[in-house]
Amino acid sequence: MCGIAGIASYRADDISIGRLKTMTDVLKHRGPNGDGHWISENQNIGLGHRRLSIIDLSENASQPMHYLNRYTLIYNGEIYNYVELKDTLLKQGYKFQTQSDTEVILALYDLKKDKCLEELDGMFAFALWDDKEQKLFCARDRFGEKPFYYHYIPGKYFSFASEMKALFATGIEKRINNNMLFNYLTNGNKYNPFDKSETFYEGVKQLEPAHYLVIKNNRIESYQQYWDLNLRSTSSISFEVASERFKELMETSIKKRLRSDVPVGSSLSGGLDSSTIVCIMRAFNLAASGQKTFSASFPNFEKDETKYVKMVADQTNVSAYFIIPDAETLSNELDKFFYHHEEPVATSSQYAQWEVMKLAQQNSTIVLLDGQGSDEVLAGYVYYYRTFFQELYARDKNLFNQEYDAFKKWGGNHFVPDLKFKLQATFPSLYNTYLSARSGALPHTDIHRDFYNHHKASSYKPLTFRPVLNQHLNYTLRVNGMFEALLRYGDRSSMAFSREVRLPFLSHELVEFVYSLPATYKIHNGWTKYLLRKSFEGKIPGEITWRKEKIGYEPPHNLWMEFPRMKERWSEAISWLVKEKILDEKGIKKNKVWEYLMAYKLFNNG
Repeated sequence: MCGIAGIASYRADDISIGRLKTMTDVLKHRGPNGDGHWISENQNIGLGHRRLSIIDLSENASQPMHYLNRYTLIYNGEIYNYVELKDTLLKQGYKFQTQSDTEVILALYDLKKDKCLEELDGMFAFALWDDKEQKLFCARDRFGEKPFYYHYIPGKYFSFASEMKALFATGIEKRINNNMLFNYLTNGNKYNPFDKSETFYEGVKQLEPAHYLVIKNNRIESYQQYWDLNLRSTSSISFEVASERFKELMETSIKKRLRSDVPVGSSLSGGLDSSTIVCIMRAFNLAASGQKTFSASFPNFEKDETKYVKMVADQTNVSAYFIIPDAETLSNELDKFFYHHEEPVATSSQYAQWEVMKLAQQNSTIVLLDGQGSDEVLAGYVYYYRTFFQELYARDKNLFNQEYDAFKKWGGNHFVPDLKFKLQATFPSLYNTYLSARSGALPHTDIHRDFYNHHKASSYKPLTFRPVLNQHLNYTLRVNGMFEALLRYGDRSSMAFSREVRLPFLSHELVEFVYSLPATYKIHNGWTKYLLRKSFEGKIPGEITWRKEKIGYEPPHNLWMEFPRMKERWSEAISWLVKEKILDEKGIKKNKVWEYLMAYKLFNNG
């Protein structure tokens, strides 16, 4: 929902309605239903907003929104528990003029100030001006579902926006951050895991997830983290009780994310996560004629999941819509695709997600529920097996043997417990020291020697964690930036088509509960996401519940890269990067042509 932008400055010529409108005009795709702009009485703060109307479609809910003749708010996102919060605030004596969640944030901030963030269940990025205190309070949701970028000159100037292009529209120089580029080309990093405020552009930062900042007197007076996961919390409840509680939390999360005054559908890949969401939605008696699903199909591709999508559609009687992305449309839309994403994306599979959002727009569905987050919360990736077994090996050899035998019978062949496995499980600190010392020794023959030597000191050392499943889950969910990149892809692809994506698996209450459970509730008898499979067994098609392979929207990437126009595009990218002495043509790696193309687009995309 929406796009936000603003400027704080004491220089009169820095802030004007025209300049704010310049910023919000480039965010129109995030909010096609209207815009609003406001400058404070003493001219030191200006706020702009583009609106995508979802809750309370009336003009009363437009932004910037004012409250109590003191506060002004611009906000991007949804607060899913706003109904419950509003009831509590009414009992406290607060009055409301709208049915929006925006006004609830304002009242809650008046009551609790920065502590209001602890009460919010949602995805959000907002900026709230307190005229009495003459300060700007900016906050971002716990996981980073909604973006917040800023440019800051201490004591002089602070500007921010939902997307970096709005900052560049004001005249901020667009300069590539070569340290980030170097780590992207050598290690695939889309984020700096040691400073996640860093972006691919010099002078542009992002507010980190689960953080807020306060601007006063044109300075960042405070930059604080307001939430974290407790990785040491352990529950002793039985699996049966845990399953019932998980089911309750999941259903509650979905119900709250169905709150909308516009149509709600879902993306459906055919995998366990999105299938579960669609089936739960149908169980809530959402009229079949009004429930739409949107899927990408890849005919004749071995990893096409269309048959699983149709299983869910047949069981739930939803209206299933399909789109067939291909290399030709990717090559034609690549510039537009990168314009919206602004920074490198991992693979062409993100283009499949882009096409699904386009399909939803074509069929008048504004809000979609999606299964993202389940793998990082419930241990869905195959690389979690190793950590799971290392935790058991160090803690309980009998349990390790029992689970490993079941894993082999299940057909698991992802690894064997060799000497390296046992050393890492038994002496994790020593192993991590070895891993850190070894980093940087790997050759990168595709990087030009001058570029490599100039930036090698900035190479990110590998992050480490103890071989404990919860720590590995947290590493991928909140530490190394992998999941934040996925959320960024989802936000940009959906908002490019003025769609909003909601993620039921990212209810923080649900996440906190799952992280408190034993590892064997998440992986058991060889099955990842065991808690999810058992909790909703019988509610979704059995062939999906107990699928072994995990795919998602995976297109025929290698074939796409061989499409003549795509070959032209990445060949052009390589030639340019070689000419600029970023790549060495003697070491070019065929399996990295997408990365080269993304690096090129940083420099050459308008």
